[in-house]
Amino acid sequence: MAHRDPRDDTQARRLSAEVLSRRELNRALLERQHLLRRADMPVKDMVEHLVGIQAQEIMPPYIGLWSRLQGFNPDELGRLLEEREAVRLWLMRGTIHLVTVGDALAFKPLTQVVAERQHRGGHYGRRMAGADIEALVETARELLVEEPLGARELGRRLVAQGFGDDAEAIGNAARTHLPLVQVTPRGVWGKRGQAKLATIQSWTGSELEPEPSIDDFVLRYLRAFGPASVADIQNWSGLTRLKEVVERLRERLVVFQDESGRELFDLPDAPRPDPDVPAPVRLLGEYDNVLLGHADRTRIVPAGFPWAAMRAFRRFVSTVLVNGVLRATWWLEREGNAAAILGIRPFGRLSNQDRDDVESEAQRMIDFAAGDANARDVRFEDPV
Repeated sequence: MAHRDPRDDTQARRLSAEVLSRRELNRALLERQHLLRRADMPVKDMVEHLVGIQAQEIMPPYIGLWSRLQGFNPDELGRLLEEREAVRLWLMRGTIHLVTVGDALAFKPLTQVVAERQHRGGHYGRRMAGADIEALVETARELLVEEPLGARELGRRLVAQGFGDDAEAIGNAARTHLPLVQVTPRGVWGKRGQAKLATIQSWTGSELEPEPSIDDFVLRYLRAFGPASVADIQNWSGLTRLKEVVERLRERLVVFQDESGRELFDLPDAPRPDPDVPAPVRLLGEYDNVLLGHADRTRIVPAGFPWAAMRAFRRFVSTVLVNGVLRATWWLEREGNAAAILGIRPFGRLSNQDRDDVESEAQRMIDFAAGDANARDVRFEDPV
């Protein structure tokens, strides 16, 4: 009997899969991310639904939640951090995310390999001077039991105990190889605090998940970002070799194609709204999840978007969605409590209606982010 070539089955599946347009993928993503309408749910539930929030800086998680939740109270997120129900730590792609403690304990073991790979291949890894990583990690753990420390101070103490001679690189190695969180008051609304570190076990009183489920990790991603390709899941997580995971889950998923013929996977019961559903203006923080969740970002970032030019005017810029796609950057300038200006730089010219909608949402944002200022103003810069 002749054996059937498995490539024939793959080709047949692709030919039969429904094609989703870029606009359909856009509306599905916005719906999953709660950017079509603000949701009425607890802050903790939204953080969990989003599989964490990108959090290199302090404000973006608050901005992202304000844009997704009805009546968002920033003190509620601060409470979750102070009561150790949520934490800030290095997670997907080796970048800082704000997540629930449950997700941190479940996902850190899965993404640890990403952080270690980045350290080995980066400039810090080349500056280790042959330090014994295993001994370094154990010594760092003992130091952090005594008190939370900044990465550089931790590095200096490790160097003083004979681990290399580059405190910055040694501190980064400890942060990479230990599951560390940034302790409060860092990240708490209205408070200031250095980025001091503690192990997640000492901070939360809980241990990492001993048998974390990569299947659950992928399904959670699809719930918040799908439909998506294997490459999209890998780009979001930083992990590789996820094709075998998706193949194992295939019978539990529905399969589509994008306009380029790539297979897209999704949960059968996940919402996929009509592409004509209107999308309101949304102001997002730096590196918002919705912009970083895919390898192919054309569902939300226009082709040829001039990132370099849009960032040339400010070191850090946040983003504006108009009709569901990235159309501008914004930033906040403050003069203490005297005045606050929210600047907007569009990508191309906005219609009069779009400009009015952007200004209205920007005014609400400046009231949220700088409500204590005596004077507040929204200003448009020349488009790029």
